Amino acid sequence: MKDIFPIAPIPALSKAIQPFAEYLGLDILPLHIHEVLIAAFFYTGIQVVFSPLISNYFVPHIYKPMSRAKKANWDSHVVSLVQCLLINSLALWCMAFDQERKNMDNDWKERIFGYIGTPAMVSALACGYFLWDLVITLLNYDVFGPGLLAHAVSALTVFSFGFRPFLNYYGCNFILYELSTPFLNAHWFFDKLGMTGSRAQLYNGIALLATFFSCRLIYGNYMSAWVYYDMWNAVWDGPSADWVNNPSALNPPNIRAVSAGKGPIPLWLFILYVTSNITLNSLNVHWFFKMITAVRKRFEPAPGQKAKEEPVKAAVIASGAAITDAAARQRTAVAN
Repeated sequence: MKDIFPIAPIPALSKAIQPFAEYLGLDILPLHIHEVLIAAFFYTGIQVVFSPLISNYFVPHIYKPMSRAKKANWDSHVVSLVQCLLINSLALWCMAFDQERKNMDNDWKERIFGYIGTPAMVSALACGYFLWDLVITLLNYDVFGPGLLAHAVSALTVFSFGFRPFLNYYGCNFILYELSTPFLNAHWFFDKLGMTGSRAQLYNGIALLATFFSCRLIYGNYMSAWVYYDMWNAVWDGPSADWVNNPSALNPPNIRAVSAGKGPIPLWLFILYVTSNITLNSLNVHWFFKMITAVRKRFEPAPGQKAKEEPVKAAVIASGAAITDAAARQRTAVAN
């Protein structure tokens, strides 16, 4: 399927980025650099203009008195909420309706080296978000800290590999990590709006914990294992010259296949990708167990006292505390 982004590549921009793309081996970046930058500016606009505007209009008593750090945290959650709803929808749509991508399922070379426009567009929009994420984290390092900086660098690195092209097929799969993020952000806002312990937060908290565990820990690690397996094959065996230079030999024939180096992938790329991916998966495990710890503390009353909350309500409040403590934008927020 061709790239469905409504704005075509900008020739001057593609030409300007070409030397940089060639140096890094990102052969198809010039075709998608406009999508990366448009996404980054779009999310910057939400942070700088849209979030302050709607926040001052609807909840001025909460937003206006906030410090710079707290406003940066609040605005980043607004950006994250918009981004995850958009990117999840695009990834699910692509996986459901892009027949060319489905036809890549049974060939590891196509999964590793194949290139299709629409999945590449999804990855480009994700890169735009992680580029914004990296910049905003660096500018507010005192607010977000080293954990979020590591997340931004790792995520941007991993999704940039798709422009070699490399693992273009898997981009949509890993986007689905974000299926838990709408609930995470909603849970955080419930707490900030004084709705901790409400029935709405209860239902949202159940959905959050279920999707975080299933999407990030179960599905995420399962897909990582498949990627490691395919990449290990690609370290020892790359696409043939006919496979690379003759797209008509592919199934389906309109897949464009390119391979940096036209041979096995370098070992350093395998190590770099696996390291970045393990960093992300490890952070997810760490954050999930921080939630469990917070819930457990809420169930343990002080010596000589009875728990004041009923078990279900205690779980909701604990989940809210964990998110407030551990979730920023799409993952961990700095404790206020």
